[in-house]
Amino acid sequence: MTTMSLATSMRMSFSLSPGNQALTRRACVLGEPRNVAFWSHQLTKKETMSFWSIYAEPSPLEFDLSPPPIDHDLLDTVRTAGADVSREGIILTFHNDDEALDAVHNGVAVVDLSHFGRIRGICFFYAIVSPFSGEDRIQFLHNQSTANFECLREGQGCDTVFVTPTARTIDIAHAWVMKSAITLVVSPETCRTITEMLNKYIFFADKVEIRDITKQTSFFVLVGPKSGQLMENLNLGGLVGKPYGTHQHFNVEKQPVTIGVGNLISEDGFSLLMSPMAAPSVWKAMLAQGAIPMGSNSWNKLRVIRGRPAPGMELTKEFNVLEACLWNSVSLNKGCYKGQETISRLITYDGVKQRLWGFRLSAAAEPGSIITVDGKKVGKLTSYASGRKQTEHFGLGYIKRQSALEGDTVIVGDNIIGTVVEVPFLSHQRPPSSSSTS
Repeated sequence: MTTMSLATSMRMSFSLSPGNQALTRRACVLGEPRNVAFWSHQLTKKETMSFWSIYAEPSPLEFDLSPPPIDHDLLDTVRTAGADVSREGIILTFHNDDEALDAVHNGVAVVDLSHFGRIRGICFFYAIVSPFSGEDRIQFLHNQSTANFECLREGQGCDTVFVTPTARTIDIAHAWVMKSAITLVVSPETCRTITEMLNKYIFFADKVEIRDITKQTSFFVLVGPKSGQLMENLNLGGLVGKPYGTHQHFNVEKQPVTIGVGNLISEDGFSLLMSPMAAPSVWKAMLAQGAIPMGSNSWNKLRVIRGRPAPGMELTKEFNVLEACLWNSVSLNKGCYKGQETISRLITYDGVKQRLWGFRLSAAAEPGSIITVDGKKVGKLTSYASGRKQTEHFGLGYIKRQSALEGDTVIVGDNIIGTVVEVPFLSHQRPPSSSSTS
């Protein structure tokens, strides 16, 4: 194992309760952690990583928030491999879009989504002699979004939706409940807006702090039917088959990594949140186990094909959370929260007038195109993407209820034929009942 200074090792180790910190630090320094598993793999003949130490810790993840050293830069790693990277640091393509989309169906793809936003809501000590229990962060997000956080425990997670007071959609967030923090993953376009909105609603008595940790962390997802096998190969099979949102903390070469079940686009696959210093090693390990790298161009296509709504497209002030079919993220009986009255009225009086659908299209179409049935306007196309073949065209859009159902034909724009289809992300959404607890 690479030798690290005592100060560095202590800074990067996980925090437990005060009584256990010394033991944890000693274990990390001496290489004798609890519940140790080793990832052993050969990268190339010239480049060998002896092993990765994976320390399973039932404790909050404390990131080193300093910038990564220049020799730990993931973007340099992928540029060397031929990837196109934007000025903003987004990996656009590995020039293998068809191969990456095929891996989603038949293998496993790994995607760097570090440009997505990460927000942490943490509790802080109100008094040195009387540490705060941490419930404020739960109650705070419970009141500011649609999901029921009070039913979640440390190590669990869920999707939640940030909405306006009239239940118009802002964004879907994936949440992990940690010991002293809740970490949210949000879309790149909404991170600043949501951070500012949450800070706006913190009152003096709330012992909560909201931090944007996007630039201090990296975030990958694994997509595809062989994601579980890859995890097994890396001695992380304990997460396979666990409920969506379940997550655990590990050390990789003494750098913190949190791995969770689900990948933003489905309840399958996995998500990895880590220190930027660990990102190149984690990335190489995924590729060494057969994962196909996917750029953001392919990810955006996959989003449309799988049916996940996105801000500025399907998630706007024009549509409410129920029209977007985000049922799994809505709680009806958790009490008052932003948008709750509107949502309750929509359900009580059957007020949902339109819904989001997927479409198979006969040709490329422009988002914003009008959707018609028998010459009458019934909706609007919100997203378009091409598929793995030049003849494959997909879209997302809203249509009025009863105007068309799955399998029906619609016209998009002037003459593009569309077939209404159910898409995976939306088909897994389950309408809530009054007895629902989440």
